[in-house]
Amino acid sequence: MVSVICPVFNEEKYIVKCIDSIVDQDYPKDDLEVLFVDGMSIDKTREIILRFGEKYSWIKLLDNPDKIVPYAMNIGIEAAKGDIIVRIDAHSYYASNYISALVMGLSVYNADNIGTVCRTDILNKTAKTLAIKEVLSNRFGVGNSLFRTGITTVREVDTVPFGCWRREVFDKYGLYDTRLVRNQDIELNKRIIRGGGKIVIIPDSYCTYLARETFRGIAGNNYQNGRWNILTVYYTKQFGSLSLRHFIPMCFVLSLIIPFLFSFIWYPFLYLSALSLLLYSILIITISVGLSVKKRLNLFYLLSSFFIIHLSYGWGSVSGIIRIILEKFKLHKSK
Repeated sequence: MVSVICPVFNEEKYIVKCIDSIVDQDYPKDDLEVLFVDGMSIDKTREIILRFGEKYSWIKLLDNPDKIVPYAMNIGIEAAKGDIIVRIDAHSYYASNYISALVMGLSVYNADNIGTVCRTDILNKTAKTLAIKEVLSNRFGVGNSLFRTGITTVREVDTVPFGCWRREVFDKYGLYDTRLVRNQDIELNKRIIRGGGKIVIIPDSYCTYLARETFRGIAGNNYQNGRWNILTVYYTKQFGSLSLRHFIPMCFVLSLIIPFLFSFIWYPFLYLSALSLLLYSILIITISVGLSVKKRLNLFYLLSSFFIIHLSYGWGSVSGIIRIILEKFKLHKSK
């Protein structure tokens, strides 16, 4: 028996494609339940899920009054009847063998958590969205996670998108950390590894993530990702809750801000900020020109996507540090 858990909130734009891909799974439906745990959506998400539930008895809707993902996952895990738990995302759709490949892989590779490559796509293909898609799939754009860059062989990794676990894994390593609005999957995977567990990624299937299609959307998403990198370390007291790659954009932004601030004391510091920006610009211009020529993509949109993703992510991390400093200051002042 497999229980698939999907946290949702206002996903009417994506949810039908997600559910259709689950309906098309080759896994026996008599051994499957799909739990959509909704953070009290105010669009048509609930209506759509309930409509599918009337047609397929194994599709169910649960409520998540706390709204955020870790609460949704814990609600789903506690309600699940399955021996195996699979987490999916409403912004994604899944190859027809996705569930069966993960379930088989758990036994074959003796994994505590197993996942697949997560490809990036967009719903509406325009010059801008195709550039955003390319940058979100690029090693320089989003880092060197194997689940983003792709694999051809089975690999042990530090994290996978979403995940598939035997139920007893949560008894051994604990449930999702409800303090974490973001990074809850990464933190759980790091906890598993610290406890001696094994995380595996396989090339036998894949899922496809539907990215945000506006610069404002990717800026907001990456800002929150960067911010919660810092807050995750702060709340868990574990720097190892994340990987070094998560902090590179922050270092870049600080290399611009800190010399600029010191330039008010001694103006030549400003040259360090300028040098950092120049070297970064040369790098992304070189990469963008190559992508533009090779894949016939709009150069301006490629450059804009790189800048927006990195700067918003890095500034999010800096804002996380500022928030922690302010919280500590308030706490000290209250004493």
